[in-house]
Amino acid sequence: MNEELDYEYEYDEHGEIVYYAVRPNKTKIKKEIATLFTLGEEMAALSLTHIKSLELPENINKAVIEVSRMPHTGARKRLLKYIAGQLHKIETEPFIEKVARIKNTSAHAVRELHIAEHWRDRLIAGGNDALTEFLYEYDHADRQQIRQLVRNAQKEAELAKPPKSSRLLFRYLKELLQNETEEILALSAHVEEDDEQDFDDEFDNEFDDEDEFDEFDEDEDED
Repeated sequence: MNEELDYEYEYDEHGEIVYYAVRPNKTKIKKEIATLFTLGEEMAALSLTHIKSLELPENINKAVIEVSRMPHTGARKRLLKYIAGQLHKIETEPFIEKVARIKNTSAHAVRELHIAEHWRDRLIAGGNDALTEFLYEYDHADRQQIRQLVRNAQKEAELAKPPKSSRLLFRYLKELLQNETEEILALSAHVEEDDEQDFDDEFDNEFDDEDEFDEFDEDEDED
């Protein structure tokens, strides 16, 4: 983050500037440090694999990993302040974006687990009506496999046997939902890229004549 500066001026009797001094905007810096302190906490809350995937500078990476293993004590807070101070010295936008992507992916994963649990329980208890509804909503599911898993899970429940098929059904549903989420995210990213390319092409076409672009530039200068 770039340091924002305040300017102090001194004037002579004619109103002319004869001296100025520059000092950091302390309020701005405090706000930035507070934001980076929160970013450090978010990083420390990630798994070790995710922390490594951030590709932080070595000193910050080591401190974040250490914080992730510490209880909530004064020492942990001091180390988070150190992390915030080190982050303030570098460009943090790439790390902010990576943390946001990881958190978004994690939120999707939690949602998928809840949906898989919901459908597992409903399919086992709801009979053919629930199965028909599920296959209508997830028409790409393997109908034969899921029917067999549901039947086996229902038999296990009736006979009070260990829920082996119930676990297999849950695993299948989770994988199905994960694949669907990955397809949606990939499609979304592709659409965003297409939209950005369309904008670039539109802009280039609008000003593909160098004289027209120069004229636009001159108009901007006049304003």
